[in-house]
Amino acid sequence: MSMRIGVVTFPGSLDDRDAQRAVRLAGAEPVALWHADADLHGVDAVILPGGFSYGDYLRCGAIARFSAVMDSVIKAAGDGLPVLGICNGFQILCEAHLLPGALTRNEHLHFRNRDQWLRVESTSTAWTAGFQAGQEILIPVKNGEGCYVADRRTLDELEGSGRIVARYVRGNPNGSQRDIAAVRNEAGNVVGIMPHPEHAVEALTGPSVDGLGFFTSVLAHLGAHA
Repeated sequence: MSMRIGVVTFPGSLDDRDAQRAVRLAGAEPVALWHADADLHGVDAVILPGGFSYGDYLRCGAIARFSAVMDSVIKAAGDGLPVLGICNGFQILCEAHLLPGALTRNEHLHFRNRDQWLRVESTSTAWTAGFQAGQEILIPVKNGEGCYVADRRTLDELEGSGRIVARYVRGNPNGSQRDIAAVRNEAGNVVGIMPHPEHAVEALTGPSVDGLGFFTSVLAHLGAHA
């Protein structure tokens, strides 16, 4: 029986269908989840996709954090459910305090859309176990509020505990502190990433197929813990 991975749609989500396609290409069954429905429908993992939830009013992800589905996601994440937040999903995870820090306006104040090299720093997560530490991957980045910030104590703690999942290399597209592109929680089941792995899953359309590793990693993780 194939694994079932839920993809949440908020008002303003743009990349939910792309995330569903990536799940399907990885070999799992995508399950559409609605922001106003607290029922996770028994999925094995959850993806919070990119976009502009609730129009990015107040702050990016600030309203989505209070949606009915997020109450269930927060509880399930605490019980070990793998959760991946991509771009706006990363912002929502920070607003929900499932991840530390915040995503703020790009340092140069411009929207940035380009193919971006990342270095995978941590493979001890449900979403990156299939990579090698130090591996460089190419996936798109597209954001206006992608600058990761945190106080020095938090940054030092993330560094010291190996919770920085990926860093920007060959250029920092948004001014994120310490070139941070992705972070994880202590348990490693929750990951937030600003670039878009779901846009690098097919040779025809992506700059690479490097992004597919995030989705195949979580399937291997779920299989190992079944």
